[in-house]
Order: sequence, then C-alpha cells, then structure tokens
Amino acid sequence: MVVEAAAQALRVGTVNSPTASAEGNTRRPSIKFLERAFLAMRYRISGTVFLSAVMKTSRLIPAVWLFVALAAAAVGQTTQAEQVSGKVDAFVTSELRVQHVPGVALGVMREGRLVKAAGYGMANVELGVAAKPESIFQTGSVGKQFTATAVMMLVEEGRVGLDHKINKYFANAPAAWKDITVRHLLTHTSGIPDYTSEKTGGAISLHTDYTEEELVRKIAGLPLDFQPGENWSYSNSGYLLLGVLIHDVTGEFYGDFLQQRIFRPLEMTSTRIISEADIVPNRSAGYRLVNGELKNQEWVAPSLNTTADGALYTNVLDLAKWDAALYTDKLLKSPSFGQMWTPVRLNSGKTYPYGFGWFIAEVNGHRLLEHGGSWQGFTMHISRYVDDQLTVVVMSNLDSQHSDPGKIAQGVAAIYIPTLKKSEPAVSK
Repeated sequence: MVVEAAAQALRVGTVNSPTASAEGNTRRPSIKFLERAFLAMRYRISGTVFLSAVMKTSRLIPAVWLFVALAAAAVGQTTQAEQVSGKVDAFVTSELRVQHVPGVALGVMREGRLVKAAGYGMANVELGVAAKPESIFQTGSVGKQFTATAVMMLVEEGRVGLDHKINKYFANAPAAWKDITVRHLLTHTSGIPDYTSEKTGGAISLHTDYTEEELVRKIAGLPLDFQPGENWSYSNSGYLLLGVLIHDVTGEFYGDFLQQRIFRPLEMTSTRIISEADIVPNRSAGYRLVNGELKNQEWVAPSLNTTADGALYTNVLDLAKWDAALYTDKLLKSPSFGQMWTPVRLNSGKTYPYGFGWFIAEVNGHRLLEHGGSWQGFTMHISRYVDDQLTVVVMSNLDSQHSDPGKIAQGVAAIYIPTLKKSEPAVSK
C-alpha cells in the first residue's frame, strides 16, 4: 500500500512546484531526482541519509516529498518483515534438525492473507525433491474440520439436525445407539470407541478394504465406552460415520460433496481425497523412524484412505484459502461457526474444550482454535489465533511419534506475536 500510494502521487503527471508563479506554472520531477529515489530504495539507504541527499536538490515538489516519506516508510516495513521471516526460517530449520523431520511446509496468514509460505528440507528423500509451499501432504485428523463444515451446511439447509438421533440415518443401528445424536458424533461424546485404538481388538484391519456398509457394521458391533454425553473421548469412528451420513443424506460420496461445496468454490485446487493410485503433482512422501532409521510410510488399504475422519491431500497454499474463508460467510453463516467453535457441554454440565472438528484453547489470554493430524507418516497442525487474526499451518512428513508440528506452529506464532510465547511447547493432538 505504501508503494502504491507513492506511485499514485507520481502518476498524476504534473504537480505544483513550490516555486510556481501565480499563473500556475508546473514542473515534473527530474529524471536525476527519480534515479536517486529509486536507488535509495534499492540499496535501502536509511531515511535520514536519503533525505539529507535529497535536500541538496532544488525546487522539490510536494508529490516527490510524499514519495520520499512513503519510500522511507516502505523500506522500514520491508526490513522488519524480513527480520521476522529470517527468525522463522532459523527456528523451523532448527526444529527440523532436533526432530529429525525430513521436510516441512509452513504457511502463515495474517488477517486472512498469506504472508509467508515456505518449504524446508525434503518432500521426497529418495528422489531428492525439496519441500516447497506447493508440496502436498496428508491432513490426518485436520480433515475433520471439513467434515464438520459439510455437516453444518446440511444443518443450515434443514436436511440434518444436530440433535437428531443417528438411527434416523443408519437403518440397522444397534440398540446401544438409540440416544446418540449427530452432535455427539461431532464432539466425540457418543461413547463409540475409536476404531484405530488397541482396545477395539483389531475390529477393523488397516490392510483390508471395506465398503461403507461393512465399516458401519464393524463399528456397530463395538460396545460403547460410556453413555452418550457422559464423557469426552476422541473417536475417529464418529467422523467416519458422519461421512456415511453425508452420503446417505445427499446421495453423494462425502469427498465429492467436499469438492463441490468447499474445495471448488474456494479454488482449493490441490485439495482432494487421498489416492495412491492417481498421479498427484507435488505429492510428498511420508516417513517413519524405526530404531533411528528412516523408513517409508506403512501401506493402508485404499478404502480406508477415503473416510471422513481425515483422509485428505492438501498444501499450505490451499489452507490459506480455507483460513480466509473462515472469516467470511462464504461457507457458513456466523452462528454456525459459533456452534463449531463452542466447547461441548457434557451431561454433567461441565464443558470440554472441543467443538465440531476443532480444539478450543487460550494462550496467555489469546483465543486459539487448533487441531493436529497424523496418518501414514505425515503429521500436521493448524493454529488459528482468531482474535489476533493470525494462523500458522505446519505440515511434516514424519510419523507423530517423532514429529511435533504443534510445537513448531506455536514457536512460529510467538515470533509474530511475542505475547503468545508459552512456558511449555504446544503438543499436537
């Protein structure tokens, strides 16, 4: 904006000279003067030195003085931004070494605008491909916020009710589900066990393909951990069921619904359902550490990479568009977002800091909406300091046992806003 204002002043063509006569003589800025001005900006001569040199030039005109002042201000702003960016680069590079992460993509958004996008390390170690802002990573559970948004779209349209019992959408639901609502699934308070947890006894094998009906039947066979609304327990099963619910209500696979209602309208052209068979430009490779040795990600059956609990590809450039949309009503009305970002209330009256697809926190008085995700050798974290309009996205290609993008996201945020510095690092969830 600073440079644009200066350029606007110079585009006028002719401006009044301080020595112009009463007849209104005008004078254009000299070529020599403009050369000095642009050289000063290019080599970042300080405002004081620049102004001292300029004062030796006779008959300065008001618009040129304006250009001088704005140019000096622009130099100062650019220098400060570069200093912050340099600190971020140094911090992220250091964390890569400490955590032994092959590669990271970083996105920083201020007031809904992407102000920094960078890649560090390697997106693909075997092929020697460097990480960059365009690099595609898996979202893991960060994808749940898209599923929750899709459900809320259907709620706004009157096609789904948050307090509807889910047996309305699942014809063969077991008796144990009779009191479970859509809200319970969204907030992890249904009592349905997480199909990825060890206590489910391998009810669902990650190496076996299932139809949606088979997955629902497998989950329906699991006994509840607690009665609906009595407690909070993270459950991928609940969000898998929400994907099936979206399919049932709309007649569309949930991934197709996301494309039509979210990704395409926001021009998130690199975001899609995971497919290891398709050719995906800029796809990164996921890794895990085994006894200190880097290994490729473990194979997962294709059908389990299409479920609504977080099976998405995306990059920081697309997530910047997503972040910007969350400040508007492009996707949902403000009251709907308000429900998504309100802590769930349990049957006891107590609350838990989770809404619909978002953890809700506070850092030194700054409100924070966040979520982590990990799947197949990828780990990521999104942190939205909504009152500060600062968002940090960190995507890594190392397993969650050895990678902590939440720590990186918190550290980067504190560089931009020092009051966000925490005594203890944030932990990816």
